[in-house]
Amino acid sequence: MLNLEQLKSSRDIVNAIDWEMTPEEAVRLYLEWGNNWVRDKYVIRHDSDVSHYFTVYSWEDPPVIYLNRRDNKGAEELAKIEMPEGIKKRFLAETGRNKGVYALDGQVKEWLRSQLEMKH
Repeated sequence: MLNLEQLKSSRDIVNAIDWEMTPEEAVRLYLEWGNNWVRDKYVIRHDSDVSHYFTVYSWEDPPVIYLNRRDNKGAEELAKIEMPEGIKKRFLAETGRNKGVYALDGQVKEWLRSQLEMKH
């Protein structure tokens, strides 16, 4: 599994990241893909369709960010990224320290985009 520094140098993976994908949307797309319509089209058209997206996993302390690769055959965690203390504290405050799997948003997303040198 990659860490942040290794991910930074894997530009092909970084460029494939869908920054708007959420864990809920990934499940809807890839686990229920035959039953979903968007604008009169199927969202997933081929077995080769794949998404790369982040989740924040807070079932353990400290919470960590995972980069996931998902297709209709399953999911794989490609990278595990630790948050800096200030970002982690704000995330925990925003979520009420509730355990779960969260979409990447807010300051966590902005921090990660800056670390990966992504423009808005």
